[in-house]
Formats: sequence, C-alpha cells, structure tokens
Amino acid sequence: MINKLTIIGLGLMGGSLAKALKAQQAVSEVVATGRRVESLERGLQLGVIDSYSLDMAEAVADADVVVIATPTLIAEKIMLELAPLMTPNMIVTDVASVKGNIERAAEKIFGEVPSNFVLGHPIAGSEQSGVDAATVDLFLDHRVILTPLENTSGAALSLIQSMWEACGAEVVRMDVAEHDAVLAATSHLPHVLAYTLVDALAQNGAAADIFRFAAGGFRDFTRIASSDPTMWHDIALANQAAILNGIDGFSAHLNKVRAAIASGDGDAIFATFDRAKRARDEHFLGQYLARQKKSPSS
Repeated sequence: MINKLTIIGLGLMGGSLAKALKAQQAVSEVVATGRRVESLERGLQLGVIDSYSLDMAEAVADADVVVIATPTLIAEKIMLELAPLMTPNMIVTDVASVKGNIERAAEKIFGEVPSNFVLGHPIAGSEQSGVDAATVDLFLDHRVILTPLENTSGAALSLIQSMWEACGAEVVRMDVAEHDAVLAATSHLPHVLAYTLVDALAQNGAAADIFRFAAGGFRDFTRIASSDPTMWHDIALANQAAILNGIDGFSAHLNKVRAAIASGDGDAIFATFDRAKRARDEHFLGQYLARQKKSPSS
C-alpha cells in the first residue's frame, strides 16, 4: 500500500504505527527522523524502522506518506521545516490530539491547508511513552478521527484511511471544531483532573499515607497522570478554549454536588451518582455488545 513511509518524531504513536503496518505488510520501507538520535537508534535496534536520518530533507525524499508524530506544539514547527520539502505526490498527515491549532498553523505557513495534508488523530495511547513502549496492536479496535477540509484530496484521504484501517482501527470523520470540543470533554479534561488531583494530594501533609493506602479505584482514575507531561502541556495550551469551557462546566457541576453534600441532601447526591452510573453503563455496554457482534468467535 505504501512504498516509503517517513515518521517525524519516533515515539509511542509513530513507532506503533510502523510496527502495525509492517506486521500487515502494508509498507515497504519505514524511515524516521527527529532530534533525538537515541530514539532513532533504538527504533532501528528494535526493528521498528528500516533506517533514519537527522536530515529531514533526506528522510522525506521520495516518501509516499509523511506522518508528523510529535507533540502538538512541536508539530507546528515541524510543518514550517517540512513546507519547502513537500511535493504534490507526498501525502502528509499527523497524530496530534488537537486539530484546530494544526489547521491554523498550516494556513499561516501555506496560505491554506494543502490538499495533500490530511489532519488525523488516533484515539489510542498509553501512559508509557517512547519507542520502547510501541506495540503492534496499539490501534487495534480503536478509533481514528480524520478531519478533512473542503479542499482535502479524496485520494489522499482514502490512502490515510486505508493506512489506519490496516492497523485494525475504525476510521471516522469529523469537523475540526467538533473534534476539539469532543476531545476536550472526553480526554483532555480527564487528564487535567487526574494531574491536578495527584498534584494536590502530593502536596498534602499526609501524602505518604494517602498514596500508601490508595485502593484500586484511585490507581485506575489517576493512571493517566503518569502520561508524558510535555505532550499534555502542549495539548492544554493548544486546545485552551475548549478545555477551559470543560473545566468551567465541570466546576459548576462539582459545586452543586458539594452543596448537596454540605446540606445533607441525600436525594440530590444519589440522583447524581445514579445518573452517572446509568450513563456510563449504557454507553460502555453498548460498545461491548457492538464489539461482540463484530467478533462472533469471541
């Protein structure tokens, strides 16, 4: 499907993409480039990539697909460096968790987002980072959101969709603004909450006992606070407006729950908890049943 794939920024996402495509024999050659030679060397040792170059021009030369797999704010700088190297036959895509800032940066650099630039975001990840954490099945049964624009090439869009489907992902298409609002609520806000909760408890005078006696629920909820701080710092700034809107909405709701607890309003407390349980159970049970229908052998 792809003769030469170039990955800019070889970490968890780019490495997992390379491993999945190689496993499916959907790519002939994988080349990586980046600023950390240690990561590139490690990727070569692990067989994740076939070669690398610290020179971006050399790495992307004759590439069919170039994947920008860096944190979102760095992706903006990468586009500036990549701009004079792009050719009409080169399809460029990204994996950034925020799409609005990528769209705006591309418009600033190119005048408009090039038709062969397909904005994308795989909804998959891990609290681990780096190419050592890359897995062949990271995207299996996960969604990838593509946010094509009016001028996006149909051929480029089709190829990028096929690339992700070869990794076992379900590809959906969404408007840029809708994507950023949805991800702020479902991913960015939870990470902000997890980081903030752990940070607050770590500064508590009884922090040692708090973490010592933390049960499974605490570990499950705060697991994502082990994610790469650099990546989530970038996301918080790149999707600022949508995240602030989410924080404000959550804060208002939390204040209502606080008031119910303070006044001993058991009915309000139970109603909140019950609505939350039913909403989560109905949503995730529906997803589970859908997966079961797709996999009758399981």
